Parts: sequence; C-alpha cells; structure tokens
Amino acid sequence: MTEKTKPRKFTILLVDDRIENLLSLEEMLDAEHRIFIKASSGNEALKQVLRNDDIGLIMLDVQMPEMDGFEVARLLKANPKTRDIAIIFVTAINKDEQHVLKGFEEGAVDYLPKPLDLLVTRAKVNVFEKLYFYERDLKQALKEKELVNNQLERFMYVVAHDLQSPLSGAMGLMMLMQEDPRIQEHDDLLEFTTMAVKASSSLSAMITAIFEYSRKNELQQIVEDVDLNELVNEIKEMLFPPDHIKIKIEGKLPVIFSVRSKLHQVFQNLIGNAIKYNDKAEGEIVVGVNETDSFYEFFVRDNGPGIEEKDNERIFKLFEVVDEENGDSTGIGLNILKMLVESQGGKVWVQSFRGEGSCFYFQWRK
Repeated sequence: MTEKTKPRKFTILLVDDRIENLLSLEEMLDAEHRIFIKASSGNEALKQVLRNDDIGLIMLDVQMPEMDGFEVARLLKANPKTRDIAIIFVTAINKDEQHVLKGFEEGAVDYLPKPLDLLVTRAKVNVFEKLYFYERDLKQALKEKELVNNQLERFMYVVAHDLQSPLSGAMGLMMLMQEDPRIQEHDDLLEFTTMAVKASSSLSAMITAIFEYSRKNELQQIVEDVDLNELVNEIKEMLFPPDHIKIKIEGKLPVIFSVRSKLHQVFQNLIGNAIKYNDKAEGEIVVGVNETDSFYEFFVRDNGPGIEEKDNERIFKLFEVVDEENGDSTGIGLNILKMLVESQGGKVWVQSFRGEGSCFYFQWRK
C-alpha cells in the first residue's frame, strides 16, 4: 500500500480541564477517519504532544488552572518539533479584541468562543484538516522529487565518468591527425580536423563540468559571472550547425552571476534540439531575453516542425518521447533542463504549434 492509498487519519488533541467539555467536543467533531487524544491540563497536553508526533490540530481551552492555554501555546511554539502544529483557542472569557490578539501572538491560528456553534466549529476544523493533508502531501512530493534529483545526479555522474576516457582517446587521435603532413597538405582537411579538435575540447570541458556538478552539492558549486553572449557563441561553435541553419542572438544577453555549467546545459539542450529537429530548407534559431523584476526570461525560438499543442506540457516529463519516430531520443534532456531551471526558482514552458515552429522560454533568477 503506497503513501497515497493509505487511510488518511487526522489526529486532534482536545485540551480542557472539564471532562464534559472534552466529551462534548469529541462528539461534535467525531468522524470515522479522526483520532482524538484528550488532556485535562496544560502539563498533560504538553506530554501528549511529545508522545504523539502525528497530531494535526490542537483544540486548546484558554482558562485552565496551573497552566493556562496561552502558556501551553507559548511552549509549543518555542519547540522546533511542535511549533508548526495548528492551534485553535477555545474560550468563554474576555471576548474583546485585545484578548483575541493576545491569543494570536502566542501562536493560535484561530479562535472559537464558547458556547461553541456546531456548524462553525465543524467548518473550521474541516479547513485545518484539509490544510494538514495538503501540507503532508506537499512534503511527500518534495521528498519524491529530491529522490529523483539524486538519482539523476548519480546518472549524470556515471555517464560523464564513462565518457571521459573514450573522448580523451578520440581527442588524442584527432590531434595526431592534425599534425600528420598528409592532412596539412590539404587546407580543407586541416580546417575540418582543427574544428573537430576544438569541438572535442569543448565537449570534454562540458563533460568535466557535468562530472563536477553531479559530484558536488549545491553549496559547493562555483558561482561566477557568466557572459551569456560568449556562452551561446561557444555552444554554436561546439554544435556545428549545418550551413542552412542560422543561429543569431536578438539584442544583447546579460552577464549573470550563477553556476556556468547549469546555464551551459540549459542553452545547449534547447539550441541542440532546435538544430536537430529543424526540417526547413532555411533554418533559423533566435536566442533572446526579456526582463521581469526578479527574473531574466530567456527564449530560444525556431522555425522547425513545431509540437502538437497537447504535448506542450508532456515533453518536460521524465522519459516522455513525443516523436516516436525519433529513435535516439531518451526523454531525459528536457526533464533535466526543467529541474535545473526550477532549482533557481524559475519555470520553463513552450509555445508551439505543429508546422509553425517552437519557442521555448525559461526563467533564471537575477
């Protein structure tokens, strides 16, 4: 049974020094999926919270002997393990605004005056129950995302590590060819060999960057000024676009203080895909940027085959392959791109229609 299919139990701690009030409140809120824990004093309430780490809500009476509800709330909010538990104060005294504000200052998230209204009480508890499950589901989703991130980083590490040796060997052979007199006698062969050596060097640097990125955590990665005009031009040279495909920068791209390898990977993925899938006699790829208050909003626009509108979200999912005829697509690249962008607090999306080309957008925090 998975986490999502397990019965969803909601535990409520009821705190009141009068047993009849506890029983009345339990009866009022009773539901099949709810578990009630009762405490008749402030001290007992604190003990129950420490014994039960799945309490989702505390219904706390204010007026109790020895330790009142305000003091209980103050102690709960002072403890990192219990500070996030929702508290509703229940009271029959001092209904003036100043008294209510004191309750909120001590950590209450809501206030119910006695005598309790049945419908209002149930409605408020229902709201906090929904919030509790929403927060729990969100934490679980973040945990699962972190697991996927770790797996992908491990995958990147293994791939980058395994590519280093054969690439070094290939570079060595090409450098020998470059020095061969038979190659040097022909200007066109020498030019092609020199371009191949240069591209291999760039590829080697990129693989090394990916290797280092996957080996280090976020805090260990080098943050530096990255001139994106230079970066995009480097990527253009490394990708060897065919003569019929032109890549241009619209306006001037900014210099960003960020992790270079991340930006390199995002731009290379988008530009590389635009080259790879372009089906026009005269291909055009445009790289540009717009600015918002918090983000640079980059775009890579092409006049290629485009994507069906229904697939505009699907292409960013892991292992999703939209074009089944393209046998060399793994469905990994755009998902990694999405995670890199989201790690900066931004988002990525595409506007595309079949036959009209595509425009990929991504945000990068300033």
